[in-house]
Amino acid sequence: MIATTLADAAAAVGGRLAGGADPEALITAEVVVDSRRVTPGSLFAAVVGEHADGHDFAEAAVRDGAVAVLATRETGVPSIIVAETAGDTAADGTGAVVEALGRLARHVTDRLPQTAVVGITGSSGKTSTKDLIAQVIAHAGETIAPPGSFNNEIGLPLTALSAELATRHLVLEMGARGVGHIAYLCGVVPPRIGVVLNVGTAHLGEFGDRATIAKAKGELVEALPADGVAVLNADDPLVRAMAERTRARVVFFGEGASADIRAQDVRLDPAGRASFTLRTPDGDAPVILRLYGEHHVANALACAAVARELGMGVGEIATALGEAGSVSRWRMEVTERADGVTVVNDAYNANPDSMRAALKALAAMAGGRRTWAVLGEMRELGDASLAEHDAIGRLAVRLNIGRLVAVGGREAAWMDIAAKNEGSWGEESVLVPDTQAAVDLLRSELRAGDVVLVKASRGAALERVALALLDDGADGAGGAGGTGGVHDAAAAGEVRR
Repeated sequence: MIATTLADAAAAVGGRLAGGADPEALITAEVVVDSRRVTPGSLFAAVVGEHADGHDFAEAAVRDGAVAVLATRETGVPSIIVAETAGDTAADGTGAVVEALGRLARHVTDRLPQTAVVGITGSSGKTSTKDLIAQVIAHAGETIAPPGSFNNEIGLPLTALSAELATRHLVLEMGARGVGHIAYLCGVVPPRIGVVLNVGTAHLGEFGDRATIAKAKGELVEALPADGVAVLNADDPLVRAMAERTRARVVFFGEGASADIRAQDVRLDPAGRASFTLRTPDGDAPVILRLYGEHHVANALACAAVARELGMGVGEIATALGEAGSVSRWRMEVTERADGVTVVNDAYNANPDSMRAALKALAAMAGGRRTWAVLGEMRELGDASLAEHDAIGRLAVRLNIGRLVAVGGREAAWMDIAAKNEGSWGEESVLVPDTQAAVDLLRSELRAGDVVLVKASRGAALERVALALLDDGADGAGGAGGTGGVHDAAAAGEVRR
């Protein structure tokens, strides 16, 4: 973070100093919402989460080196106090501290006029594309991007606050749980380049229909300045139509002939990794991706469009795309065990579009090997839930997936029944009640050469299946490892939409 005095920070957020805070003391390290991440010079934001109140950790944070606490009440330690309001104005009403984080992020990033801010949204693929863009444009200058899916009103300002004077690119993922949320995030850190990947069926239960999802996602291009750039998916009609909603210059990407940045001659190797010819107004170049699944072609095209706008040449872009790998955990992580079983851990989250993409990637990776799709429920689909789970079960059959293991309750049962109805399957599809039952089944039936995809919405916790399989492959050495606990407020930085 740019060094900022407590007096300056308090003025920026509309707060007052308390608890003996020194107005000239400098915030020089991370702004954090997890007291365990405090380092000397940090500012600790005492966010109130569902299960924990950050104010309870204020003393510990200062003891560990925080210069002050951003809070709504005095706790006996140096603090910036902001007043609670009768009606919270943060995107989902999470409180005055969250609002203050946003105002502080705006204050700091306004001091970075040479930093290009790239905002990314879409129903699926945001995190993978964010990771791609960050890796590629890092070749053109110092780049900051969030870890994982830090894409909400907590995660986005925390990412922005990590920028420094040397930062040339700030890549921000923007999620939404309703109309107005992305507009709020754009007000926190205004983007100059906005990328909209797609409008799918994720979270229909919250949005109601795809038109409302498009309305929400399009808030990103509406926020762009006249000298900004909207990077839009020409292959998605709802995204393409957003060109009418922005005053910025529009660049289209896609596989169709009308796209400015497009892919031709798309091919998949035996491992399911795509290669294609990248075509741009400046020339063409071959691209060979390290990432698994044809769906990454669209992500790579969006990345190429951004990189070109930031001054990279087509050859440099193609080389950087070929070098980029998977960064965020549990997203198409492919690991081959010593016994020849390949585990594809895509268990971070799921929606109908990403589930279809993962199944197609699994089918492409088969190469004559037996394939397993271990699938859990897709959440927040509302009235469309039955139809979408039915469609996934049927798709598994149509793609000739060898075994379907549906994990969970009603939604999983819908997938299992649909698969059996589609293919008159018997033992090829099985319904199990929980992750342990899935692990037990796989342990008893997996054989060398099998390829196992694990995927579900986040709350289903199917990563436990993948991690157990990896632990087995490492003879108990821990496989891919687990994750440590975090304060509830810290977890809130990821909105997963």
